[in-house]
Amino acid sequence: MMQTELQLQPRKSRRGGWRKGAGRKPAGEKAGPPHTRRERIERLLPIHVTVRMARHVYNLRSQRAFSIIGPALAKAANRFGVRILEFSVQGNHIHLVVEAAAHEALARAMQGFLIRVAKGLNRMMNRSGAVLANRYDAHILETPTEARWAVLYVRRNYHKHMAKLGKPVPKSYVDPYASTGADVELAMPRTWSLRRAAGPPS
Repeated sequence: MMQTELQLQPRKSRRGGWRKGAGRKPAGEKAGPPHTRRERIERLLPIHVTVRMARHVYNLRSQRAFSIIGPALAKAANRFGVRILEFSVQGNHIHLVVEAAAHEALARAMQGFLIRVAKGLNRMMNRSGAVLANRYDAHILETPTEARWAVLYVRRNYHKHMAKLGKPVPKSYVDPYASTGADVELAMPRTWSLRRAAGPPS
């Protein structure tokens, strides 16, 4: 009798619950850079790099956070054949303009820089675990015009974000968390397009 009763019980549905890869996929900025193969770098090229932090990471635009990020930038400014030329630190992300001669060199330089930043920020927050929201995004600046616009975009990134919030800042404002105003020694450009773009801030 017991065997018959057990056989008559309906099977439990296997639907629902957590499954790897299930659920709605993030869209827009939350999605981060797509996990596709990055453009190959086989000669010295200017590159715009964006690094986003996880949601739990404290505001990067503070003296204690920048006391970690600034020295990390200076340390990584000219290593492994990669030069950091411009930067802008925002609340939850960092923009860089760099030069790299090889795909592997950029990966190695960024790994060293980001490990240093992650360890420092975790010490500051008294926690452990992931600091980055996703892998960094690297966009090759293929023309002098594109390089010029990237430099201006990074230098004036804070102005852009504040304008979006309806809190515009004067054009004369010098951002202490960007290469235009921070006391961080960076490398000098070697590519013609970035030498041309790296004139005085405008």
